Parts: sequence; C-alpha cells; structure tokens
Amino acid sequence: MSSVPPNTPPGGGPPPPPYPPYDPRTQWRVYREQQKAAWRAQRDAMRAQRYAWKAGYYGGTYVPRVPSVVGPIILIGVGIVAFLVVTGHIAAGQFWTWYAHWWPLLLIGAGLALLGEWALDARRKVPVHRGGSFVGILILLAIIGFGAAGWNNWWGPFRAQFGDQGDDFFNAFGLPEHDNDQQLLNAQIPANASIDIENPRGDISITAGDGSNVEVTSHEVAFANSDANAKKIFDAEAAHLTVSGSAVLVKSESNQSGRLNLTVTVPKSARVTVNAGRGDVTAASLGSGINLSASHGDVHLSSIAGSVQVHFPNGRHDFSAHQVDGDLTIDGDINDLTLSEIKGKITQSGDILGDVHIENAAGPVHLHTSVTDLQVAELPGDLTLNSDDLRVTEAKGQVRVTTHSKDVDLSEIYGDTYVEDRDGRVSVEPAGNYGVEAKNSKGDVELTLPPSASATVNLHTHNGDIVSDFPMPSMEGENKSATFQIGSGGSRIVLSTDNGDLRIKKGSAFPATPPPAATAATPATPAAKAAPNARHLKAPKAQPAQPVTQ
Repeated sequence: MSSVPPNTPPGGGPPPPPYPPYDPRTQWRVYREQQKAAWRAQRDAMRAQRYAWKAGYYGGTYVPRVPSVVGPIILIGVGIVAFLVVTGHIAAGQFWTWYAHWWPLLLIGAGLALLGEWALDARRKVPVHRGGSFVGILILLAIIGFGAAGWNNWWGPFRAQFGDQGDDFFNAFGLPEHDNDQQLLNAQIPANASIDIENPRGDISITAGDGSNVEVTSHEVAFANSDANAKKIFDAEAAHLTVSGSAVLVKSESNQSGRLNLTVTVPKSARVTVNAGRGDVTAASLGSGINLSASHGDVHLSSIAGSVQVHFPNGRHDFSAHQVDGDLTIDGDINDLTLSEIKGKITQSGDILGDVHIENAAGPVHLHTSVTDLQVAELPGDLTLNSDDLRVTEAKGQVRVTTHSKDVDLSEIYGDTYVEDRDGRVSVEPAGNYGVEAKNSKGDVELTLPPSASATVNLHTHNGDIVSDFPMPSMEGENKSATFQIGSGGSRIVLSTDNGDLRIKKGSAFPATPPPAATAATPATPAAKAAPNARHLKAPKAQPAQPVTQ
C-alpha cells in the first residue's frame, strides 16, 4: 500500500488547502461591492470632468471662462422698469400693453449683444469660454411676453362683450350699495375760460349751456355695510369746484369703495379738458373743442365745434364721434371706432381690436395700426375695417392702403390708388381715368375700369393667370407679364402678385364728381347720453354696397 497522502500534487509538495463550500449570499455580496465600486469610479470621473469644464480645461488645454454681460444688462433693465412702474412714472397697464407687442425685441437685443461678444472674443489671442447662465432669464421673459400678449387679446374682447361696469364690477364682496346726490355746485366764470374735469371713478357727462356759469351735479355711490361708512365714502369722493381767474377745476378724489357720476354744464366758449379714470365719458354741444384722456371707459362725442384730442393710455375702449367741426386726433388702442360728419382731419394711431366705421369725412383720414396704414384724402362715402376686411366706398382724392391678411375692396374712388397687401384679395374700382398701383404677395388682384377707360397697363404675376375684358397680348408660361394700352393711355395702371391671378374687368360708368354727402340736421340741444346704437349714422344710399362679412 502507498504511503502518499491523497490530493498530493504530481511531483510532491504539500496538498492545496480545501475549497470552501459554495455560498450564494457571499457571491451576491461580492458582486454588489464590485458594482458600487464601479459606480463610485464613474461618479468621480464625471465630477472631475465637470470641475475641469468649470475650471476651463478643454482637451487638456486651459481656456479661461469669461462671464457674459447680457445677464446683468437684462437684470438692470428689469429692475429699472419695475422701479418706474412701482413709483408711478409708468402706468402698469400701458407697460404690459407695450410689452405684449414688443417683447421679441428683447430676444433680438440679447442676440445682437452675444454677436458683439463673439466678435470681440474672435480677436483675442487666447480663446475664452462665455457663460450662458442668463438663458433661463430670457426663457422666463419670453413666457411672460406670451402671457401678456394672450391677456391683452383676451381681455379686450371680454371687456367689449360684458362691458366695464366701473366699481360695481369690482364689488367682489357684495357690499350694499348706497346712493347720494351731492348739492349743486355753481359758479360764474369769465368768457373763454379753461375748464379741467378730473374724475378717477365714475361717469362724466358734459353739455354746453347758453349762460356763463359752470354747474356740477354729482351722484355718489358707495359700497359699505353701514350708513356711517357710506357717509365717510361720500365725504371722501365728493366733487369740488375751484375757480381761479380763467382757470376752472372740477375734481373728485378716488375711493376704492365708491364712484362718483358727474354731470357738468359749461359755457359754449369754454375750453374743456377731461382726465377720466374708470368710467364712461359723453360730451355734446361744446363750442371750443375738447382734450380728453380716458383710462377705463367708453367715449361718445357729438356736436363739437373745434378740435378734439382723445388719448386712451390703457386701450380697449369704444369711441364714437358725430358732427365734429374741427380736427379729430385719437391716440391709443381702442375697441370699436365709429365716426360720422367730421369736417376736419382724422388722425388715429394705435391698434383697433374691434370694428371701424367712418362716414362723411370732409378732411383727410389717416388710420395707423400695427397691421394697417390707410390714408384717404376725403371720404364723402363710408369706410369699414375689421380683422378680415377693409372696404372704402366713394372716396375723393388719393387713397393709399398698406396692410396684410385682409381682403381690400375699394370702389368709387375719385383719385389715384395705391394698395399693398399680402394673404388677401385686392379689388379696386376707380370712378374714372385715375392711376392704380396694386401689389399683392399672395392673393388675387381685380381691377374694374369704366367702359371709356384710357390707361397704360403693366401686369405681372409669378404663379397665376392674367384675364382682361380689354384687348391684351397673349401670354404663356408660369411667369406672365404684359404691357399694353387701353384707349389713348391717359392713366397709369400697375398690377402685380407673386401667387395669384390678375383680372381687369369692364364695369359701369360713374358721375364725373362724387354726389354730395347727406348731412344730418344738428339738433338745437343734443343729449350727451348714450351713443346711437346704429353702426351707420347717416341715411342709406339708394343702391347700398354689398355687406362685408364680419
């Protein structure tokens, strides 16, 4: 029998130690420790990479980091605007209306600043890396801009639909309403005096009397849970009449829990200035014009001799004026605009959210919005404008229109016409041998000429057809151009469109001059209450124009 112990390796030597028995728990514990070690190594590598990036190491090369000036400039600008709004130097509503329209300029300015920094960095001998921590601020300001634009577009139609009920609308706690008629205020004033009317909360009604006195009637409203509290509100908001030489001041103080409705009678020769807050304003029979600023409320004027200046700092109001003998200037955003029998120049600047209707304007008409710029030398007929259509019927002198996303219909035009449009249809019908220039980037152009037309015609379309009731040369291909003469070629006609058809139609003849406009009789003492409900303020014609789809 052999004396060699078992498990002895070949060649001799001590036997290997015995293997421990297999333990699954031990194996799982070892595997977990290995995974944790690998995760820690990966985490440490990522931390080292981030540290190198923050320190400016790229590919083993140190690149210094330089902070961008865009972020601090934005914060300084925001701080300045916030300070001006809080201190009252800028009206909050006016600022948000402005910001809703122009906030993309902030992104453009930031982009230009970054381009400037990039140009400076390109000239450095040592490359640098710019920080971008301001991107979050830009995104936040862009979101605020979208929100402001949406709020302005929503609040205008909402207020136009449900109206601005003044403090009644904001009486959220449902406090009882108390009414009080203030004692009549009466004072004699010199001729041609200047009367300033200030009422922060409540309606204002102004009429002109035959005497030389100014009279103020006040109706007070208070929202309070007791008569004692109501009396305090009445005393705080009561109107005051102050006469200092030829300067007259009618003023009431603002009160969050009440409103004051003023009825003021002034001499015809008085020059009137109104500063209205939350409430409607009506004025009639004034003999020296009116200068008016209305923050929250509609304005209705009638039978005004002299110039009229109206300013809407917060926008979204209805404005109507009937029988104004002087110039009419409107500044600020409005909802509906209704004008008739205006003898002076009409100038409007600001966005128009609702509908426009103008009749019988003896002077030039200039409407300027963010979408449309319209100039008419004289309007014995009528004009309508809304979000989809622009129509002018019976105009005298030159007509110029620049707009987009609207159908433009100009008929009975006694003068040269210029139209520039896109994403809409253009139709022009001159009332004689007048020049016409119409450009449309996307849409059809239609021209209706009288049977005895005389013009030199130049037509061009990139992707469309050319059709004419008058003789013209034949054309083929995608790009079509034509130059020809109608009659003796007296006037000049230029029509062009990039994507659309051009049509020249033969229409009916018109009188050599436009017919005189109908003028409504001026009432002896017109009321200064609600404006007329009818959109058309003068008698309809024998052959009314086709209605425009709203």
